[in-house]
Amino acid sequence: MKNFQRVAIVFAIALSVALIGSSLFLNDQTFAQAGRKSSEKQKKNPNASGDPEEQRKEQEKQEEKKVDKTISPPSITIGTDIVNVEAVVFNKKTGAVIQGIKKENFEIYEDGIKQEIENFSTPEAPVTMVLLLEYSKLVDLLGLPAGGYFEYGRVEILRPAYEFVSRFVQPKDFISIVAYDIRPTPIVDFTDDRNKLMSAINLLIRNNPAFSESNLFDALNFVLRGGVGDSVVLEENKSEKSEYAGLYEVNARTAILLVASGLDTFSKINFDQARKIVENSGVPVYVIGTGNLFLKMYDRGSTLDPGRGGILYNGIQIDRMTLLQAANTLKTFADTTGGKYFPVTFAGEIPAVMQSISALVRNQYSLGYTPNNSRREGKRRKILVKVNLGDQVDPKLIVVQHRQSYVEGGDKKK
Repeated sequence: MKNFQRVAIVFAIALSVALIGSSLFLNDQTFAQAGRKSSEKQKKNPNASGDPEEQRKEQEKQEEKKVDKTISPPSITIGTDIVNVEAVVFNKKTGAVIQGIKKENFEIYEDGIKQEIENFSTPEAPVTMVLLLEYSKLVDLLGLPAGGYFEYGRVEILRPAYEFVSRFVQPKDFISIVAYDIRPTPIVDFTDDRNKLMSAINLLIRNNPAFSESNLFDALNFVLRGGVGDSVVLEENKSEKSEYAGLYEVNARTAILLVASGLDTFSKINFDQARKIVENSGVPVYVIGTGNLFLKMYDRGSTLDPGRGGILYNGIQIDRMTLLQAANTLKTFADTTGGKYFPVTFAGEIPAVMQSISALVRNQYSLGYTPNNSRREGKRRKILVKVNLGDQVDPKLIVVQHRQSYVEGGDKKK
C-alpha cells in the first residue's frame, strides 16, 4: 500500500510539472505571435490558486521581462521589417492619375537592387489623415496685410483645412486635427464625424493663438510618434492633457496634410532629426506652403520688411533667405515621403490644390517589401519604384510619386 501511495505521489508531481511546462510553452507561443498585447492580457486576467500557479505566474513575469528587453519600437530599420511604400502614378503630360495598375506592373529597387513586393493593395481603402496646422502668433505677424492685398496669415492657414473637411472628407475617412505653436495640441482626435471636424476648425477661427513660437519639427514628431497633447495652442482653452497615439500606431492608409510656413523657432529636435523621423515613417506628407504669401509681401515692401533687412523675431532673423529655406524644408519633407509640396500665393488657388491633394491621397497604391540587405550602420537607403504598362502608356510619360529613402538602423554594439 505504501509503495502504491509513493507511486501515486510521484505520478501527481510529474503530472503537475508537465502541466506547468505545457502552460508555459503555450504562453511563450502566444507571446511570440502577438507581441506585447499578449502579456498585457495575461496581467489583466490573473489566476490565483495554489503555490504551483504562483510559481508559474512568477516564471511568466520573468520571461516577459526578458522578451521585453529584446523588443524595439515599431521601425522599418532592420532587415526583418517590412518597408511600406505608398505610390501614386500619373501621366507627366496630362497630370492625370493612372488607375487600374496591378502588382505585376510595379518594381521596387533599394539602392539599385530589385526587391520582392510582398504586400500590395489598391487605392480602395478610406483615408486616415492628420491635418497639421501652424497656429501661432508668428503667422499673424507675417500675415499682416500689405495695402489690403493679402488677408491675415491665420485665415490662410485655416482656409485649406476648412475646404478639405467641407468638400473632400468622405464616409469612413478618419481625420484628426492638430494645431501647433510652442507645442502641438490635438484639437480633435481621429473621427469620421464631419460635424466634429467642422467644430474644431470653427474653434480655431473664433480663438487666437496663445504663443509666438512655431515649432514645426516637434509637431511632426508628435503626429507620427504620438505623445501627450498639451492644450496650450488657444488663449482660452481649459481642456486637460491627453494621450495621442500618432500615425505610427495606425494600421491603415495614412497621410499628413501640413499647412504651414515652414519656419521653426525652437523645436527640441533639429531638421536632420525631423527628416529622419519623417522619412522613416512611411507616411506621405502633403504640404500647403504659405511662405509664398510672405515672400510676395517681402518683395512688395510690406510691414514685414520695410527696410529690406528683414526683422528680428524671438531671436530669429526673418528675411527673404529665411523664408526660402523654410520653403525648401517643406519641399524636402514632401519629396522624401512621397507626398507633394504646393506653394500657395492666393486664396483662389486653394480649391484646385485641395482637389489635387484629395486625388493623390485617394489613388495611393500600397506596396511592401522586406529588404534583402541586413546591414545596420545607420546609413540612408534610396528607394525607387518603377511602373511598366507596356504599350498602354509611353514609359517616358509615367511618373511615380513615392517615398525616396529611409535610414537603416545602427548596430548598438559598435
